[in-house]
Amino acid sequence: MNKINRNSIVTLYHRIGFSDGLVLEDTFDDEPLTVRLGSGELASGLELGILGLAEGDEQSLDIAPEVAFGYRDEDLVQRLARSDFDPDKPLQPGLIIEFSTPTGETLPGTIVDFDDDAVTVDFNHPLAGHTVRYAVRIVSVDNAADSEELIN
Repeated sequence: MNKINRNSIVTLYHRIGFSDGLVLEDTFDDEPLTVRLGSGELASGLELGILGLAEGDEQSLDIAPEVAFGYRDEDLVQRLARSDFDPDKPLQPGLIIEFSTPTGETLPGTIVDFDDDAVTVDFNHPLAGHTVRYAVRIVSVDNAADSEELIN
């Protein structure tokens, strides 16, 4: 039976949330997620948590911030000009908006506050600074691509 290694393509059900039991994402009742380890699709701590598992395995663990989504960085909370936002899009605290970076990548930001002149946006990951509870059930493991280069 294939065990998950650093380059495996893994199909899994997962649940992620806070260690107090609050669930933020749960695919156990939906379609499973397929990811390639080492590609950056999962946080490094989440990848480390499933290494060595095989098809049919289930696991639940708490992952510390330093290996999950890191710690909050107050430099990632920024005030942007209100004129940079679509005037027809209603803003509200907690709203997550995708922003384009100068390199063409997208980055989610959470609206913290706003007024007529500026919008305060938090670019920290919503789970930054928190111990994350991560549960998985492995559906399949494909190691046939082990010798291929990772696709970025």
